Amino acid sequence: MSDITFAPPPPTQSAVTTVVSEPTGATLPLNQLAPEAALKRLELTIVRRLEGFLQGDHLGLLPGAGSDTSDAREYVAGQDDIRRMDWAVTARTTVPHVRDTIADRELEVWALLDVTPSMNWGTGGVTKRDLGIAAIATIGFLTQKIGDRFGGLIMEPAGIKRIPARSGRMALYALLRTMLATPIVPDNAPGTLDVAAGIEQMARTERRRGLKVIVSDFLTTGDTELNPNVETSWERALRKLSVRNQVICVETVDRREMEFPDLGEILIRDPETHFDRYVDTSDAGARARLDAATRAQRTRIRVAIRRAGAAHIQLLTDRDWVQDIARFVLAYRRTASQLHTPPQGVSK
Repeated sequence: MSDITFAPPPPTQSAVTTVVSEPTGATLPLNQLAPEAALKRLELTIVRRLEGFLQGDHLGLLPGAGSDTSDAREYVAGQDDIRRMDWAVTARTTVPHVRDTIADRELEVWALLDVTPSMNWGTGGVTKRDLGIAAIATIGFLTQKIGDRFGGLIMEPAGIKRIPARSGRMALYALLRTMLATPIVPDNAPGTLDVAAGIEQMARTERRRGLKVIVSDFLTTGDTELNPNVETSWERALRKLSVRNQVICVETVDRREMEFPDLGEILIRDPETHFDRYVDTSDAGARARLDAATRAQRTRIRVAIRRAGAAHIQLLTDRDWVQDIARFVLAYRRTASQLHTPPQGVSK
């Protein structure tokens, strides 16, 4: 195997550790996740009529959780207030349930963050995992108004950690800090939870209509299919979620997953299985076949997301994510204006 010499990374980044070994902590500090000054003139337009919106407008009205009752969901110890326990549902199901509440004109945003081992990779100085947290931060700042709430689900192979939805800028910072401080999941960690199961659990537990954000690389262990006409394992769950919610899928990708460099003979290893194989990247034909396969894989992911009725943002670890999301927001604003424009001859 050829010797590889790496140049030292920038002072605020740790590209080397994400390439040659498993990262041990966050590769982005909290204050660099999303520059608020660059987002003041942008607002993510909501194009679907969601629960909590009066007259179909999202203006924000009152802070707090409100007083109108909503759906019941399973009680999470240490996170839910026992005073909101729904004893009738608890008695029928023999499982503790709490009752959520609704506030007028309150937008509820939930973000599902995939932190499985495949998200620990990154050659641009930031891992795909931390790039996903930066995307959640940016979308959080773009959607916030008075009374809106933002919650998070952290998906690990062994289970999902729920961060309750709260309103306010400080609550959003607390959520981001919790995500950054979540321990790195080691390679081949035990557990079978995948993207499909994570989306299904989000749909079961967060039943109120709102904005749902799915952050993942959307790679499924053992899935070698490249035909875009064949459904992915998570497409059906995503389609069901999109029926009642506005859904944005943020796909985090590293450029070296799509463009293999000429590094001689290297060992390619799957962090979620025990598969590994040596590949001679100095062979132009081998690199061309690898690049073609990864392009087909990403095309299939993009087609599946669009087919499920969700919006799609692809972010690269070596590119400005704020600019990419801003470009998406501006395009989405044009889509919203077209959807809200009445037919010719009809006034608003």
